[in-house]
Amino acid sequence: MSTITPQILLRAYAAGIFPMAESAEDNALYWVEPEERGVIPLDALKVSHSLRKTVRRRVFEVAIDRDFSAVIAACAARTPDRRSTWINARIKALYTQLHRMGCCHSVECRIDGELVGGLYGVRIGSVFFGESMFSRATDASKVALVHLVARLNRGGFGLLDAQFVNPHLERLGAVAMPRAAYHKVMEPLLDRDADFFAFTQDDDPDAVLALAAGRQSSG
Repeated sequence: MSTITPQILLRAYAAGIFPMAESAEDNALYWVEPEERGVIPLDALKVSHSLRKTVRRRVFEVAIDRDFSAVIAACAARTPDRRSTWINARIKALYTQLHRMGCCHSVECRIDGELVGGLYGVRIGSVFFGESMFSRATDASKVALVHLVARLNRGGFGLLDAQFVNPHLERLGAVAMPRAAYHKVMEPLLDRDADFFAFTQDDDPDAVLALAAGRQSSG
C-alpha cells in the first residue's frame, strides 16, 4: 500500500473516505466509504435522565487535548467487551501527527486524575469526524460525547460524523444517512469556519446540557 501522509488523510476525509485496519496486528490499511453514513444530529442528541444526572453531578473532570496519545491508545486497547480493534500502529501514528497539526482532538474524562473515558476525532472546517471512544467507568464515553456536542454547537459546527450507526450510538441519537445525502450536507461545511475552542465551560453542567440540546447558554 502506498504511503499515507496526514495531508492525504485530510483529503480523504474531505472526499468522504476514511482508513481502517483489519486488526491491531495487521499493519495494512484500507479505505472505507460506507453506503450509509452514521451522523449524530447536533440538535438531536439523546441524553437520558440518568446521563443528565451524571453530567450534573460532575462525576468526571472533562478536558480537551490534555493527553491525546493516551486516549488513542485506550481506544485501541482490548477489553473483555472488545476482543479486537481496528486501530493499529499506523493509525495511531497518523492521527497523532494530525493532532500535532491541530486537526485532531480528544475529549477526556478523568476521576481523581485518572483517565477513564474519552473520544477523539478529526476536524475540518465545521465538520467533526468522530473516530473512536472508550470507557473504563460507567457513562464516561457518553459524558465525553455530551461535552463534545456542546463544544461543537458553541463553536458553530454543522456536522458530527459518526461513520457507522451501532446500537450504542443509536441510543444517543445517531442516524444513518445515504451516501449522496451525506456528501450534500458535508461538502459545503468543509470550507465553513468553526471554533473548536470557543467553549470554555466544561465545568458548568447547565451550560454543557443546554448546548448539547442545541440551545445557546450565556457566558
